[in-house]
Amino acid sequence: MRTYLVVIDDSPEASLALRFAARRAARTGGGVMILAIIPPHDFVAFGGVQATIEAEAREHAEELVAAAAAAVVQEAGVTPQVMVKSGKPAEVVCELIRANDEVAALVLATAASGAPGPLVTFFTGQDAGALPCPVMLVPGGIDIARLDALS
Repeated sequence: MRTYLVVIDDSPEASLALRFAARRAARTGGGVMILAIIPPHDFVAFGGVQATIEAEAREHAEELVAAAAAAVVQEAGVTPQVMVKSGKPAEVVCELIRANDEVAALVLATAASGAPGPLVTFFTGQDAGALPCPVMLVPGGIDIARLDALS
């Protein structure tokens, strides 16, 4: 099955990428895989504090994927695969794509203005040609009606 991978976070561009992927999956008979990534912390706190920080980050990530999954079902009638992983975001995405042959495309969205986010920068940079699937970029400033027409 053709599956569109979307990395979800709190950004408005993540919801654009999700909407595009959900609509493409519905139109092509494909699926959607939603990934939330818990990045490593730059500091290490004492035992209980560190555990609390990690638990809160996981809880937030799980809330993000649950809300995103509900949006995909509502928007496209597609039941997505959801997952939460920890690690460096670009590395986690690369590992997931390489381990899942069904991932047909990585769908990301750019910011409406300003510098691109770290995943867009990474996957359109020097090693952009190393992935075994296309990277689809949704412009962050696109009108929803136009996005819907394209998807």
